[in-house]
Amino acid sequence: MSARLVVLVSGAGTNLQALLDACADPAYGAAVVAVGADRPGVGALERAERAGVATFVSRVDDFDSREAWDHALAEACASYDPDLIVLAGFMRLTGPAFMSRFGGRAVNIHPALLPAFPGTHGPRDALEYGVKVTGATLIVVDDGVDTGPIVDQVAVPVEEDDTVDSLRARIQSAERPMLVENVGRMAREGFTVSGRKVRIGS
Repeated sequence: MSARLVVLVSGAGTNLQALLDACADPAYGAAVVAVGADRPGVGALERAERAGVATFVSRVDDFDSREAWDHALAEACASYDPDLIVLAGFMRLTGPAFMSRFGGRAVNIHPALLPAFPGTHGPRDALEYGVKVTGATLIVVDDGVDTGPIVDQVAVPVEEDDTVDSLRARIQSAERPMLVENVGRMAREGFTVSGRKVRIGS
């Protein structure tokens, strides 16, 4: 039976599309059962709807507090009975209610080689610091900001003439296959988290 994925998004949804494409093959071992966004009208929701996948929107501004939003987000995700939640360009920090439901069962893709350059501006921060290599990191979500145990990483060289946009685009191109490969393996083989170590398979 395929693992059930809920994908959380904030933007155009290119990583979501890569997952949807992969899930079209039964051998991949996973199915996207719902896509949630923190704002309406984003391209990722349109991709989900075209694929016939259920969608929901949970806007922080619609709630009296971050805590109430976090609780509602957790409830919305739980209603689809997911085996794994994938934060694919989701630009909100989840909180205690979400973590109490899905701690150890949620992964996030980040556009830098963590622990370097956490937060929302990984490519910009890497350029400003002058590093020669950056990349993308897949982590198991924890209570911190991009501090979770690392599932996998992919390196991307920084070119002399890179802008934030060009670097971000190359990171996205590199992170997509890494995300798809690891989510598929986690779905098919299972995974365990022990301290800072993530092991896929038995």
